[in-house]
Amino acid sequence: MGSTIVFLFIMIPCSLLFTFLGIYAWNRREPMWFWSGTSVKSEEISDVPAYNRANGIMWIAFSGIFWLSVIMGFFSPKTAGLVMLAGIPAGGIMLVFAYSRIYEKYRRK
Repeated sequence: MGSTIVFLFIMIPCSLLFTFLGIYAWNRREPMWFWSGTSVKSEEISDVPAYNRANGIMWIAFSGIFWLSVIMGFFSPKTAGLVMLAGIPAGGIMLVFAYSRIYEKYRRK
């Protein structure tokens, strides 16, 4: 029982972090960036609201891995941990590809 509480105490804030990042990206007026230390200028993006909405959806979808793990953590912390162990690296790779597609779709040509 103690390990379940610790697991949930860590995972719920992490889940919220990525969900709120998605909401922040969705509602942002300036283009949302992806890479640390970089920025995306409004002049680079053809449709900033659609670009930010796509970024928001991307981050909220990534948070789904964490929320799935939280739900599974109530029943089996070990299984939830395995979901995280497989989901975070796979999800991280998918984030890079998804962002690349989003940027290319909305990049001013």
